[in-house]
Amino acid sequence: MKNNFSAGSKTLSALVLGASLWMSLGMSPATAASAVTGAVIGLPDFADLVERVGPAVVNIRTTERPKQSNRANGLPGDDEMQELLRRFFGGNVPSPQGRTPRRQTPSDEPVNRGVGSGFILSDDGHVLTNAHVVDGADEVFVTLTDKREFKAKVLGADARTDVAVLKIEGDKLPFLLMGDSDKIRAGEWVIAIGSPFNLENTVTAGIISAKARDTGEYLPLIQSDVAVNPGNSGGPLINMRGEVIGINSQIATLSGGSNGISFAVPINEAIRVSDQLKKSGKVTRGRIGVQIGEVSKEVAESLGLPSAQGAEVSLVEPGGPADKAGIKSGDIILKFNGKPVARSSDLPRLVGDTALDSKATVTLWRKGAELTLPVTVAELDGDKPAKGGKGKGGKAEPEAKKPNALGLIVSDLNADQKKELGVSGGVVIESVEGVAAGAQLEEGDVLLQLNNTEIKDAKQFNAAVAKLDPKKASVLLVRREDSTRFISLRPSAK
Repeated sequence: MKNNFSAGSKTLSALVLGASLWMSLGMSPATAASAVTGAVIGLPDFADLVERVGPAVVNIRTTERPKQSNRANGLPGDDEMQELLRRFFGGNVPSPQGRTPRRQTPSDEPVNRGVGSGFILSDDGHVLTNAHVVDGADEVFVTLTDKREFKAKVLGADARTDVAVLKIEGDKLPFLLMGDSDKIRAGEWVIAIGSPFNLENTVTAGIISAKARDTGEYLPLIQSDVAVNPGNSGGPLINMRGEVIGINSQIATLSGGSNGISFAVPINEAIRVSDQLKKSGKVTRGRIGVQIGEVSKEVAESLGLPSAQGAEVSLVEPGGPADKAGIKSGDIILKFNGKPVARSSDLPRLVGDTALDSKATVTLWRKGAELTLPVTVAELDGDKPAKGGKGKGGKAEPEAKKPNALGLIVSDLNADQKKELGVSGGVVIESVEGVAAGAQLEEGDVLLQLNNTEIKDAKQFNAAVAKLDPKKASVLLVRREDSTRFISLRPSAK
């Protein structure tokens, strides 16, 4: 009886405490109950959505034929080796295990290679999936939810965006509507349908975590927390209106399974790629012939840029479009065809989407001022890597035997070095210590600019270093091997 009373007292106290809490928040218990109930009722129900779009999501199975590696390499197989031994020595030759060899005919039957997902673009049988799902496959089979199976033809695949287009022979097939991936919002509900671990027609749900993650070379990817596992690749990421906004492509994982971070190719980019693949089987992109890097905050401040933006040109391909336009190593590209380059990864996408042989404008930052140059866009495929001088050569006598305020001993470039590098001035580092060593400068590095001013020779460089303010960061334009970049550092106090 005592225990019952005690338990009842605790329950009553809890109820009184709870009611007091709701009143203190300006809510009655009844209002609080309805608020909680409303939140539960407000959760999305995906059942009708899945029933509507599910039939257009397909399972993709790939096969490949066994390759006879010995024969392919021109080497005899086991059976052929036995025959050779018989010819030379005669009689029956025992096998290595002492058993009579038995001739085995290699099977030419195709073997299963992998499983992925995809979805139907149009009722005439165009299917969209990931390029890596069909890469290297000899045969591709597409299975619908009604168990119909089609042998598919790969119309084209683009590794850079991880998009592939297949074609199956059918008509009046179920297909999905495309959304607008440029209008998605973080926090928006989405679902994924696919075949994780070959479990067909599996539905998972979550939200968009981020709109544009720079994990792709030519496009930012959509990040979500939808469960995506091996086999989901190529399946659609679908919004609450039943529209495809992305193609599930990658996961971030430590275990090989879902960790709640997955990435999808934005559907706007995927459709642009698929249109080219359907038309010609390949994707053409523009290039201007530069290697680029990020602009750090320290470099931006030293160069007088209002913020860390743009793409730092580290190398210009000799004879390429940028070289012909007058773009130089150390330039900061701020805009391409009037569109801002916020990060270096923006530039390849802007250039890649530009029509080949068309005239474009490049707005860049050079020596504290903006400069706009015209450039003709060339084709990316088949471009040659930019090459330049090694930035090293025979060592000349240093101008100064003692390290300057940056911890450097430098010498003039000789005529051969200047010709190799394609420069008219600059100095080569002979010795590194102190501040310069901390900034990871190395012997043999070539210094081309100091704080936007071209370096002519060792005497001029050391004089300029002597005048640097140790309270302010300075920036050096450094050539190493075939690459050029800015390095920010502060001179040591005098």
